[in-house]
Amino acid sequence: MTLFYLKLSAQNENYVTKKTGEKYAHVDVNKTYEKVAAKGYKSIDLFQKLGNSSYAICNLEKAAKWYGELFAMTYDLDQMYYYRYAESLRFISQNEKADALIERLKRKSKVSAKKK
Repeated sequence: MTLFYLKLSAQNENYVTKKTGEKYAHVDVNKTYEKVAAKGYKSIDLFQKLGNSSYAICNLEKAAKWYGELFAMTYDLDQMYYYRYAESLRFISQNEKADALIERLKRKSKVSAKKK
């Protein structure tokens, strides 16, 4: 049972543990990233991390928000982001936007295949 718990807790990337004196401090990385984004900082890396972490914990409404910010900055992304964003959009009933995103991915894939 202990090994199972350790394996699960080792895979949780949402918290960073730092020893401060004799005690440990837990930092919720997602909340920190959200505070940074709320202050107006924008970067592709930041929105990827926020979108991925929200997607991983099945908070697709938040994932759609962060992936939306990501796609507002660039469309030059891995296919995974297209699928995750489309799935998140479908979750919040924005099916037309999700379909348009998948069509964009198909066009991008065809162009990439022609270049090779």
